[in-house]
Amino acid sequence: MEVRFYDSVPDEKLRFAVVIARHAGRWVFCRHRARDTWEAPGGHREPGEAVETTARRELHEETGAEEYALRPVCAYSVTGMDGAGEESFGMLYAAEIERFGALPPLEIERILLAYEPPGPWTYPEVHPKLMAKAAELFP
Repeated sequence: MEVRFYDSVPDEKLRFAVVIARHAGRWVFCRHRARDTWEAPGGHREPGEAVETTARRELHEETGAEEYALRPVCAYSVTGMDGAGEESFGMLYAAEIERFGALPPLEIERILLAYEPPGPWTYPEVHPKLMAKAAELFP
């Protein structure tokens, strides 16, 4: 599996948004109800949805974030995730969360605030690389 970073990608190719988020100096991770692994907030782009809207929707749905500053980091691609060698594109964002509300009763079981990434990752070949790239924007 290979992860690449791009300054720009045609909008119509962006199928995902991932948000590397922090709150009070700690990283924000989430755990899906059906898994016992950790991941960064993010998900699929809905038809007709702006990719930034995807990032905002996923950040709220998966963390309960209500007040935050969101910045685009870069476009990225993952090749080989489906086993067929197809290159899938997404947009990477960084967020500084000021305030959380209630976690929506959807697919996420809980969130974790941590100074270091927990283990194990849901996507161990992808999310650590996205986190390292987004971390360049944080002091």
